Amino acid sequence: MEFNLKFKDIDETRELKENFTINDLLGELGLSAQTVVAKQNGDLTIEESLINDGDEIHLVQIIYGG
Repeated sequence: MEFNLKFKDIDETRELKENFTINDLLGELGLSAQTVVAKQNGDLTIEESLINDGDEIHLVQIIYGG
């Protein structure tokens, strides 16, 4: 079982662990949900969402400015 991750220059297939969530993925990458928005199969999703076999996860960096 696997999923596809897209983030900045990353476009890779990763092995899917059991009960793996968006939040777990962010933790592995050292990212915070406060600085990244997650899209699961093209739709915005929350950190508690489970990643399923074949999912495409696209992480988008939030840019702050003033």
